[in-house]
Amino acid sequence: MTDYTVPPRELMEQWASEKSYDERDWLYEFHIARRAAQWGADQQLAEDAKWLDHNALNEPHLRITPVGESLKEAMRTKPPSLKEQALQALSEAVKMADDVPPEGICSGQADIIRRALEALPE
Repeated sequence: MTDYTVPPRELMEQWASEKSYDERDWLYEFHIARRAAQWGADQQLAEDAKWLDHNALNEPHLRITPVGESLKEAMRTKPPSLKEQALQALSEAVKMADDVPPEGICSGQADIIRRALEALPE
């Protein structure tokens, strides 16, 4: 099995260049740690998927169709669609408007916008 405890230097340098804040800030370390943890988890998931595909056909007790790619898709959620983000933003705007009337969005306007957004394809 491959050792996934240390990402390649090139990846760490790439992650370091992605920062948009002061290097002395703790957010810099948090950014690198988060990216490294995600990288390691992705590497392990890929290995698990390969193992599952191989053993699904070779082990007598696991006679199933290979599902490694399905495993990876199920374990890595996709970011919300633009439509889902817009509906969430609308919901937050309505909540804020309830706190500070009358400048905010009214419920009638929100209903129209919500119906229009829901009618859009993903």
